[in-house]
Amino acid sequence: MEADLTLRQLIYGQFIHFMHLNEQRMEVEFREFADKARELNLTAFPNNLTSIHVIDCIGNNEPINNTSVAEKLNLSKASITKISAKLLEEGFIKRSRLNDNKKEVYFSLTPKGKEVFELHETLHGIQESKFLRSLNSFSETELHTILKFFQTMISHWNANPLPKGAKNR
Repeated sequence: MEADLTLRQLIYGQFIHFMHLNEQRMEVEFREFADKARELNLTAFPNNLTSIHVIDCIGNNEPINNTSVAEKLNLSKASITKISAKLLEEGFIKRSRLNDNKKEVYFSLTPKGKEVFELHETLHGIQESKFLRSLNSFSETELHTILKFFQTMISHWNANPLPKGAKNR
């Protein structure tokens, strides 16, 4: 039993370390995006990765409504409403209504949003390839265990959401 507790504590310590490294990587990833955007003379881009991922989701699924964006990104509808309002204001996305449904609002990208989308697609593809290569050393059984771990953590966090007022990125 003691060894089991020690192993669990080691896993927790490594998880916390992983979370800190992930936060740092996300900051670096955004800086790399910003540097590349400036290099390509993009005049403007969102100031965080979540907004860029919303642009990516819209670009891959347009026209798409608020609810569908929230579902695809596993974010709250309130978060998407807030982010999309800012993206609309900044001119990255536009709103429209489909002919057969005058009530529902759909989002699509503006030319400015398409520039951000295309850059993100390129950089995301590079990141995904690196990540997939890093999994090559694991057996199929180990990959299933890793997947189960992430599914368990996501379920735990979904069942225990951040308190009101906690900052969503």
